Amino acid sequence: MKIVIPGGSGQVGTILARAFLKDGHEVVVLNRHQSSQPWRTVLWDGVTLGDWAKELDGCDVVINLAGRSVNCRYNAANRKEILDSRVKSTQVVGQASALAERQPRVWLQMSTATIYAHRYDAPNDEMTGLIGGTEPDVPETWRFSIDVAQAWERTFHEAQVDRTRKIALRTAMVMSPDAGGVFDTLLKLVKMGLGGKAGDGRQFVSWIHHEDFVRAIVWLIEHEDVSGAVNLAAPNPLPNAEFMRELRKASGVPFGLPATKWMLELGAIFMQTETELILKNRRVVPGRMLEQGFLFRFPFWRNAVEDILDHRNKQVINSANLKETV
Repeated sequence: MKIVIPGGSGQVGTILARAFLKDGHEVVVLNRHQSSQPWRTVLWDGVTLGDWAKELDGCDVVINLAGRSVNCRYNAANRKEILDSRVKSTQVVGQASALAERQPRVWLQMSTATIYAHRYDAPNDEMTGLIGGTEPDVPETWRFSIDVAQAWERTFHEAQVDRTRKIALRTAMVMSPDAGGVFDTLLKLVKMGLGGKAGDGRQFVSWIHHEDFVRAIVWLIEHEDVSGAVNLAAPNPLPNAEFMRELRKASGVPFGLPATKWMLELGAIFMQTETELILKNRRVVPGRMLEQGFLFRFPFWRNAVEDILDHRNKQVINSANLKETV
């Protein structure tokens, strides 16, 4: 297959590109800058049509991951960039696909599990989950995230590509052993003794192991009867306190300092980020995939943590051996 990944230079795009290339597929990453990778990189600006659009004509799969990182303060300038980078890139991918003589067979569009409400009464699946934005007593910045997610999906659904199957990927945090990823950040906190519960620790954490993420993407490509919104998350989210406890245990760290809400708010200002990333309750489950028989290799956090740490240890050993032979 020919697989085109707009905005595929980040952690998630690299995971996918690496896996697809290993399986013998042609991979093209649309990026704002040229980079030295085993796959082909084509320049685009994420806003306007250009020569890059030729890559979509006749391709099998488009996986649009484009969007500015939300790991920042939600000031006016960053809000505009977060929203525009998602909406405009989705619009232009839709335009290029619509103009193609042979439209892509399937378009997988990144979305986010953050679209669901902050709630404790029940998990959020695709059929019964509550879209957020109207919850009482939540910060205004959380409502901004919901507005962005809804605008992102609305733009995707409005794209006029009648010969292309479309799937919105409501994705939880993708956990991998790669440097700079979410898992890497959490592990560093644990090793510094800061891996305790956040706030009251009740808020659920939704996540997905990187191998299951890749397998889910492949499964969605192959199952031509699936379209619309799909939750990409492991089936067993768990409260933050338990989530961090399992990570500490697997890492051999017996204790982690907890962080109260006010401490997190202060730290977020210092680190130029938002507390929503750790305080919002994200109890998201993959209802549609489970109903249609997808089997997760890592349905439980404990097993996922152990596997990811094992991969990290092997990477360290291989790196050390490589240095010795140079």
